[in-house]
Amino acid sequence: MANPDTRPNADGSVPIKLLHDRVLVRETGEDGERRSSGGIVIPATAQVGRKLAWARCVAVGPNVRTISVGDRVLFEPEDRGSVELQGQEYVLLRERDIHAVAAEHASTAGTGLYL
Repeated sequence: MANPDTRPNADGSVPIKLLHDRVLVRETGEDGERRSSGGIVIPATAQVGRKLAWARCVAVGPNVRTISVGDRVLFEPEDRGSVELQGQEYVLLRERDIHAVAAEHASTAGTGLYL
């Protein structure tokens, strides 16, 4: 049996079928050198407390309700499983492990509660 083609599409999405409420994301690499509001350069090697990370959503499972492919999501890097596809590193999360979505379609109309 031949291996399935998991090369990223032109839009960055990955042709993979996720199950249930799973979300596959690719970290955006914003963990490099940064500047404080006062202009002080903070090197990438500086020890930082628990810090959340941004990533781009590349695939979602059928039961995911609030996240779409292409959204930027905020998650905790320690709560993750990673997988390598075609030489690219991805993070596999559950929808409930994502803290926020930065997207044009994000709405504040709903409560976001899981009832």
